[in-house]
Amino acid sequence: MSGDALTVFVILAATVALFVSDRIRLDLVALMSAAALVLSGVLSPAQALAGFSDPLVITIAGLFVVSGALFQTGVAGRLGAWLGRVAGTGEARLTLLVMLMTAGLSGIMSSTGTVAVMLPVVVSLAWRAKISPSKLLIPLSFASLLGGMLTLIGTPPNIVVTEQLISQGREPFGFFAFTPLGIAMVVIGTTFMVTIGRRWLPSRAPADGGGGELGLSVRELADRYDLPAHVFRLVVPEGHPLVGSTLGALRWPERFQVQVLAVDADPDAVRTHHRARRDLDRSKPLNAATTLEHDDRIVLQGHADAVAALAVDVGLRTEPVDPTVLPGNLGVVEVLPPPRSRWLGHSLRDLAFRDRYGVQVVGVQRGGASVAEGLAELRLRFGDTLLVQGPRAAIERLKRERNDAVVLEEPDGGAVTRRSARRAPVAIAIMLAMLVVMTTGWLPTVVAVGLAAIAMVATGCLSMEEAYRAINWESVVLIAGVLPMATALEATGGMRLVVDALVAGVGPYGPLALLAGLFVLTSLASQVISNTATAVLLAPIAFQAGLDLGVSPYPLLMAVALAASTSFATPVASPVNTLVLNPGQYRFGDFAKVGLALQALVLVATLLLVPVFFPW
Repeated sequence: MSGDALTVFVILAATVALFVSDRIRLDLVALMSAAALVLSGVLSPAQALAGFSDPLVITIAGLFVVSGALFQTGVAGRLGAWLGRVAGTGEARLTLLVMLMTAGLSGIMSSTGTVAVMLPVVVSLAWRAKISPSKLLIPLSFASLLGGMLTLIGTPPNIVVTEQLISQGREPFGFFAFTPLGIAMVVIGTTFMVTIGRRWLPSRAPADGGGGELGLSVRELADRYDLPAHVFRLVVPEGHPLVGSTLGALRWPERFQVQVLAVDADPDAVRTHHRARRDLDRSKPLNAATTLEHDDRIVLQGHADAVAALAVDVGLRTEPVDPTVLPGNLGVVEVLPPPRSRWLGHSLRDLAFRDRYGVQVVGVQRGGASVAEGLAELRLRFGDTLLVQGPRAAIERLKRERNDAVVLEEPDGGAVTRRSARRAPVAIAIMLAMLVVMTTGWLPTVVAVGLAAIAMVATGCLSMEEAYRAINWESVVLIAGVLPMATALEATGGMRLVVDALVAGVGPYGPLALLAGLFVLTSLASQVISNTATAVLLAPIAFQAGLDLGVSPYPLLMAVALAASTSFATPVASPVNTLVLNPGQYRFGDFAKVGLALQALVLVATLLLVPVFFPW
């Protein structure tokens, strides 16, 4: 082994260790890895940066935009709502329909985006059927991973193995080359979860949250977050010293640990002597510059003693207010910060949450307990669920921050604007045109996807700002940063060492044993590091191993793609598993119990079916 090859293996081992530790962001680890290859002299700066211009990276970024347009125009949401109307209340039927719908969406959208769309729908369906959401959310997550096996664009590893063939001058996998195997895996996975798997799932999440409706009512949300005991109101009379004051200057959160939830201001209601919040059409936008006027109704949240002290300080009386009745322009949503959210580890004050998003966090669920006091200083953790109140337009903007927040409960009327909804047929037409071009091979995949992404923006399906937000930049940078590792392994002879060891170890037992070994290696790696990074590292190894053994590399690359999507066994194996962890109140072992069995089934199916569709 050469010195350069040894250096590459040391950097690779350190990179994988950092991936597994999850102490540093994955994209930063990938960039550190590329930097280490340059500093060690293994790669030139141009080689280390070549990943950012790779067609694979551009293709995946474009697909995020296309997926975001389907999300933004409400196409995916409408399918979820349709599911709610036809699913019924039987557990087996619900599991079946949820998995089939999710797998179908995941074939054309990112798995994370699919779960973000389906999560509130599935939780609501479970509550309506009086079934614990724990029985449906792991099937939801697994179905999104299985659905990624259906098409070329279903998941990045499919594109990775296809680009590997292109880079070697081979005919690439077609758009529907994955479909027969993907259908088989969806059928196997769905059958397993509908029959045996669902019996192994716990019932920890409460089954009575929905009150028979699709989604919790505002009253049920208020009770869950213990708001009635912590919400009060002050009315500002004409001539009072508060008139003309700004919320920032009053500093009530710092002085009294009391926050302002709303400033209801509706002159028409005041003139007609209507005081109930249900009679109001509007509440003021909240920020530090919000100015109080006479007849404003200030809704406060805090401990009763703290609110009483504030009332004494300003010389006004508090009065009871029903937190479940809202002015017409306000809505309430539940929000879950995903595992890579920038919110985690920061307090709401650090984030300038109210000023940045125009909404107010009114409660937090943490470990099954409600937190309704001291919210400004509370440092957010993964697993927290936030109850957020604010203008519906602000809630709409918040929902687009999908890298930082997943909306679990939408306000009445949904979050898709009329403008976006009118563009739904256009988004569908663009997507279908993209699929036709990719299927026929009229244009290279990267060009077809890029044109579709441009068309989505040009036709108003989403704005340029929304397109940038739709891209999961962590994934894009992760792929671009890991690609140089494959280059380094090839250039230093490290890949040859790995291929020789693999072929020597399992090659004597035949190509099927090699396929099984690659599947197991890929599947195990995908439990602890990104499935895309796994595919980037193993695709060239699989290709070269096939050549060394004198067999076609196509079945081996297909096995790598399928195995990379079997991130079933741990809650951190995939973002979709992590997204359902808290709503389902799962434990680590819940995923392993059903996930390992499903991985074994997919392995057996791969060994039986891949050689049939892709002969040696």
